[in-house]
Amino acid sequence: MEIDFVITWVDMNDPEWQRDFANYSGKIDNTVNELSEARFRDYGLLKYWFRGVEKFTPWVRKIHFVTCGQKPDWLNNNNPKLNLVHHKDYIPHEFLPVFNSSLIEIYLHKIPDLSEHFVYFNDDFFIINHLPKERFFTDRIPNDIAAFRTNMGRSLWSKCLKNNIRIINQKFDKKEILSRDHDKWYNPIYGEKANLTYLLKPYHSFITLRTPHNAQPYLKTTFDEVWQYAGDKLTEMSKNKFRSPEDYTQELFRTWQICRSNFNPYNTYQDTKMFPLVFKSKKAIKAVREQSYKLVCLNDNQHIRNFDNMLKELKAAFNHILPEKSTFEL
Repeated sequence: MEIDFVITWVDMNDPEWQRDFANYSGKIDNTVNELSEARFRDYGLLKYWFRGVEKFTPWVRKIHFVTCGQKPDWLNNNNPKLNLVHHKDYIPHEFLPVFNSSLIEIYLHKIPDLSEHFVYFNDDFFIINHLPKERFFTDRIPNDIAAFRTNMGRSLWSKCLKNNIRIINQKFDKKEILSRDHDKWYNPIYGEKANLTYLLKPYHSFITLRTPHNAQPYLKTTFDEVWQYAGDKLTEMSKNKFRSPEDYTQELFRTWQICRSNFNPYNTYQDTKMFPLVFKSKKAIKAVREQSYKLVCLNDNQHIRNFDNMLKELKAAFNHILPEKSTFEL
């Protein structure tokens, strides 16, 4: 089984990107759309993402590096495993340029030469320990956790997750799905993460699923199915160059995949951890240095105190476990 990785990245210091961003963002209220420097800034850790991939997942077939035409100066684009993907290579021209990460994600299945089995990464997801193929796929099916969580939030992101669930409830019958896949939804491997699933057993509708917020395995055909069913809604969303409360997210595709029974029960929380750096930078640095998890998400925030010092310590932690250049670096 061939497995690809897909990672999206942006360099906000690029003058051309800055011109486009200023031109289009001036037409909307950026605060409402949750835009901040932290959403786009590159804090110099990308090379450690590539080092982690090469050292800890050497089995990957291809890395699809998705940008708006940007490339770090140090990146070796002659590496045979690297596929540089421009937004224009797979997103319809009429929707470009785009600054909406959700829009960039809903078209991933259109990336040229993408394998049927792929794992999607944001650029703040890092592999910090050895991972076999079977961490992401077993018997050619994605490994994932099917467990509900509350979504009482009023943020833009929370609204988008609710949009996803509306489509899921239109397509799937909760009682039928959970009866058919009882052992997958009520699997003891989830532990306390499944408490709400048991509590809501009598409830007839789906609610938002738990989101580990880390590397996500997908079947490319899942995207084809969702587009076939909800293509009109996704096309309408594609007009949103920036995040909007009317958006759908990649969680729509993940939830669809789970409802179609295309997953193996796996408690992804056992080896992944999301660290909001504004609150948990010291814990994040310690986790990286000690390789406490297999995968970590280092969630940036514009309000991080002593950012430069924190970043210096974080780079030192990465350099401790990944000191050698990868073949993806010049």
